Amino acid sequence: MSDISDTTNRSVASADKPKASRRDFVAGAARFGGLVIAGGALASLARGSRSEPTVWQIDPAKCIQCGKCATECVITPSAVKCVHAYALCGYCKLCFGLFKDKRTGNTLAAEDNRCPVDAIKRRFVEDPFYEMFIDEPACIGCGICVKGCNRFGNGSLHLQVRHDRCVNCNQCAIAKACPSQAFVRVPASKPYLIRTLRKS
Repeated sequence: MSDISDTTNRSVASADKPKASRRDFVAGAARFGGLVIAGGALASLARGSRSEPTVWQIDPAKCIQCGKCATECVITPSAVKCVHAYALCGYCKLCFGLFKDKRTGNTLAAEDNRCPVDAIKRRFVEDPFYEMFIDEPACIGCGICVKGCNRFGNGSLHLQVRHDRCVNCNQCAIAKACPSQAFVRVPASKPYLIRTLRKS
């Protein structure tokens, strides 16, 4: 007897439930599909933002050679060094990256030299051309030579963060102090922003 009453109660309960229409089914499936697609897109964005590590670098177009690179870096001497874009260099006999604009003569004496630590060297190529090169271990990243080259020359000298020295701080002390916001994050696969010849 109890079997019959259970069966009757079940059939009455199922008759009380509203039947799902095709429209309800399609709408529910569409909502579920939308959630799956949105979740996949968010996961892909999250993976994409983590896939490429970044490092700090100086944008030469924004740098004003303020001297903060030499004084604000957490390591001594600074991880910022002067680099030379040889393709832009005029190989000048009188290089204003090397020589002061107001000097006593055209000698390599300290009083005529722009660099405070004598990190710029020159080699004779042929008259009247000289090749300038940077003694990077001696360079303190002050940018004085870069300022002279940009002001009186063709801008072949510029500052760059050397990644064999940089500890890649989350919040770079130089970037925080930089008045021109020249410090930017770049992909670690392309860590340098070297000046090049402009194509016309």
